[in-house]
Amino acid sequence: MDFQLPHVDFRVMAPELFLFAWALVVITFDLGTKRRSGSATGYVALLGLVITGVILSITPEGAGFGAMFYNDAGSLFFKVIFLGAAFMAIGSSFGIMERKIQHHRGEFLGLILLSTVGMMFLASSNELLSLYIGLELTTIPLFVCAAFFKDNRLSVEAGIKYLIVGAMSSALLLYGISFLYGLSGTTDLLQMRVNIATTHLTFREIGLLPMLSVVLLVAGLGFKLALPPFHQWAPDVYEGAPTPVAAFLSVGSKAAGLVAFAKIMINGLQVFYEDIMAPNDWGLLVGILAGAAMVWGNVAAVRQTNIKRMLAFSSIAQAGYIMIGMLALNDIGLSSVSFYMFTYLFANMGAFAIVAIFEDKTGSTQIKSYSGLARTSPFYAASMSVFMLSLAGIPPLAGFFAKYYVFAAAIKMAGSNEIHQWLYWLVGVGLITSVFALYYYANVIKTMYFTPDESPYKLPLSLPGSAVVLIGLVGVILFGLMPGPVMDFASAIPAAFGLIAP
Repeated sequence: MDFQLPHVDFRVMAPELFLFAWALVVITFDLGTKRRSGSATGYVALLGLVITGVILSITPEGAGFGAMFYNDAGSLFFKVIFLGAAFMAIGSSFGIMERKIQHHRGEFLGLILLSTVGMMFLASSNELLSLYIGLELTTIPLFVCAAFFKDNRLSVEAGIKYLIVGAMSSALLLYGISFLYGLSGTTDLLQMRVNIATTHLTFREIGLLPMLSVVLLVAGLGFKLALPPFHQWAPDVYEGAPTPVAAFLSVGSKAAGLVAFAKIMINGLQVFYEDIMAPNDWGLLVGILAGAAMVWGNVAAVRQTNIKRMLAFSSIAQAGYIMIGMLALNDIGLSSVSFYMFTYLFANMGAFAIVAIFEDKTGSTQIKSYSGLARTSPFYAASMSVFMLSLAGIPPLAGFFAKYYVFAAAIKMAGSNEIHQWLYWLVGVGLITSVFALYYYANVIKTMYFTPDESPYKLPLSLPGSAVVLIGLVGVILFGLMPGPVMDFASAIPAAFGLIAP
């Protein structure tokens, strides 16, 4: 039997290889400077992300390691999101590195960079095992980061809960992957789709195995996305983890879960509306979970008094809105999902950056502690208001167009065939629950602007935390006024998944 080595092109993998090496440089730099300055180590980490972004901009498309690693428009787009989330998370971490992480700053930043490497490898994975390894490299460093305040009971509890739930979701996902391999005889995602399609048997004729596979895969990925009923870990982990880590979880980890979902369920399996998938329609199953996420996430968020828990339930609801676009497998479905995650990056990371700055100053994460903040810290109050309104979907901010595009994609899909008309109901749920969302987002604004008490706290305007807030503010406003360039770039993503002709 002849054995051939896969084609290897390190140029295609240059951003990931560089960032992996830079994570080791950050840890070594912190040790070499005897951990004297958290700021210097933080700036070294930020420099590495900037250099990685430059390398990414000149990285060619194509295969890097046989069929296991492939750069295309979709992977490039999400790598930008991952690098942006890491940059803003680390930029928000300078306060806790000076006050709470006196030791092991290099390890803290290195773990965030290594998690980012996992996300980037995941985005280019076209094979089940490499995708699974990328997903694990994404999540395992975050287990440690969530419990990094080892003297804080909530932080340790967050790390343990995230570890247990993450291990369970990985087991379910790996079990589902094993069934897919049994069905197709390959771990190559594109070849898997071909093999299943050429069996000339529908999933009904194959038996129970496809149903188990779909359920296990949706459950495993549902944990990563915090879709009900797999969302229980999110509020406690967001509350207990260091605030920049919670921010990184809410954007980077969620985007990684979306990429994994799209690659397995769209590239690996026949899309759900084709006859070969009957009766194992993953679209309807995911639609039910998306509706539950929008309803429960928004209703539960109304009752929260802790702003990190409120943003956690908000993140659950946002996952429901995003999955509406994922179910619209047409020329704008995946484009709308990509645009949504891009704009969500600026709004959510910006909001968490202000929460981190406020917590560093006051030690509080209670919403009532923000009373009168507009009179003592007008820049942060105004910025938080913009972020809340964008997350609520108020025009002309970027969050409005994000929701508009996913709803429009689903409506177009529903109008194409009567068997997809249930998507109208899902869009209706999204529109109704958006009203609930406006209530709790507006409550934060009301607390800052319309309470009679003046806040005793004046938040400092200092680098790089204020710069992160400013980046988020510019992104939310700019891409709300000019969404076209981002959508034009994202329009190539459905072709990469074979949903439209390239």
